[in-house]
Formats: sequence, C-alpha cells, structure tokens
Amino acid sequence: MLLMGCFAAGHTATGDRSGRPLTQNQTPVTPVNSKPAQAPPGLPGTRTPAPTDVGNALTRLLEPIRAQSGTQVSVAVLEPRTGRRTVYGSQTHVTASLVKVDILAALLLRAQHERRSLTPWETSTAASMIQSSDNDSAGALWRRIGGGPGLTDANKTLGLTSTQAGPDVHWGLTRTTAADQLTLLNAVFADTSPLSTSSRQLIRTFMGHIDADQDWGVSAEGSRWQLKNGWLQRSHSKRWVINSMGRVEAHGSTFYVVVLSHGSPSMSHGISTVERAARTAVHALYSTAPPAPPIIH
Repeated sequence: MLLMGCFAAGHTATGDRSGRPLTQNQTPVTPVNSKPAQAPPGLPGTRTPAPTDVGNALTRLLEPIRAQSGTQVSVAVLEPRTGRRTVYGSQTHVTASLVKVDILAALLLRAQHERRSLTPWETSTAASMIQSSDNDSAGALWRRIGGGPGLTDANKTLGLTSTQAGPDVHWGLTRTTAADQLTLLNAVFADTSPLSTSSRQLIRTFMGHIDADQDWGVSAEGSRWQLKNGWLQRSHSKRWVINSMGRVEAHGSTFYVVVLSHGSPSMSHGISTVERAARTAVHALYSTAPPAPPIIH
C-alpha cells in the first residue's frame, strides 16, 4: 500500500485557513509565518563572507547527513537576488505529492492557452490539492490536464528537462531531480515565467496557506515561507520518500530551496533529515557569499 500526500481521509479544505474560498482572481494574502531561523549543528549563526566555492561547501556539509542517516538526499538552492545557486545530487527521486505544484502549473498553462480563468471547481480542487495535499483532488486534476502526457507537455514549456511523469493514474510516481524542481520554483516565483502573473499569484497563495500539520521541511529555515511537501512509504521496502520545496526568507534575503530524499526508515526520520539539509543548504549559500563592496562617500 502506498501512503502518500495526506493521511486524513476526506480532509478536503477548499479555502485558506480562515475557511474562506479562494478564486483565481482573488488578491493573494501574504503569508505571515513567523519562526526564527536556526543554524544547523556545526555552522555559525552569523555571516562569514569567505569567498569559497559554494558547491564544495555544500557537498562537505551534506555528506555527513547522508552518511549518518543512510538517506539519499538531493538539494538545490537559489538566491534570486544575486542569481547564486548550487545543486547537490543529480539522481532522480519519486516526487510523491511534490508533483501537485507541477500539476497545478500544467492546469494553469492549459487555461492560459484556452484564454480563460480556472473554473470555480478547478480553483477549489486546486486549493484542496495544494493546501491539504488531498490525493483525490490531485487525481481529478491529473485527469483534467491529460495525465502524464499533459504534464510532460507542460514541463517542456516550463523548462523541466529531467522529470518523467508517473505511469497511468500514478501521478505520485513521477520522477524528478532537485535541479528540475528548482526550475519549477523559479517559474512560480520569478517575475519572468511562462505562467501569467495571476497564475503565479494563485500558486503562491496556496503554497503560503497550507494546513498547519504540513508546516515542516524547508520552512525549518526561514521566518516566512511558501512551500509544498511530499511523502510516501514505498510498499516493497517500507522506506520513506520525504520531499520539500519552496520559497523561504532568511538572513535578510530570499531563497528557493528544494530537498528530495528517499530511504528513510520512518517519516519523522525523513522530515528531520530534510529539515537539516534545508538549513544546511541555505547557510552554505549565505555564508560563502562574497563580501559586499565598500561604500565610498
């Protein structure tokens, strides 16, 4: 049996946490998720602007996580303000519910092509899929976009090159890389994107108002965040796939962070590993930034 995305059967919220329904044209509410950033063990809590190679730094910091936990981890992180980015791990991972952001992007691209807004049903179903990680909603929208071929067509437009749609109705078995999911985050949060402004705003709104029990993963590093998580226990190995991606604000800057993992012995173990990797990735990029040029008066 596959346990994926949402444990609460029948939990299908169709609005924000206040219970209000959301529509595609509604002005998004800026998420206010206050939580102090924490430095991972062994890393300084203040900026040390040594001009070292961030890729080497990230590898050095993440290898012990993999060695100690036995969990395979891939990470991608981008600071959009400076364009600095790095990727650790090129292997593909099963997405589980992480693919729900991709499904919504595909739905919105289809609506844009048809020159229309989402229908009320599409909007409420998308809200349930992202905010509550409802699997029935994901299945319905998977069919709406044309299943795997529809996702593949959308990913060509979005610039994803290493994502393989799940077979038949098994959207959660889509495989992807951390680098591809970073490309997807950039399409959602950057100003230039195949997604229209209203489409990007809708995805951002849903990712900023997820159910409280899903506040984990990349939100471990940052005072404000918009995210989507995915989790899945594999039937053959009983090991867990735990994934998280999103936009976080930390250290006075913004970061797009993706952490994909598989092989954890429990869900809680996988979450702990993913959160440690997310904190490590942000600190690695932040602490290796070159010093700011002096201000000359």
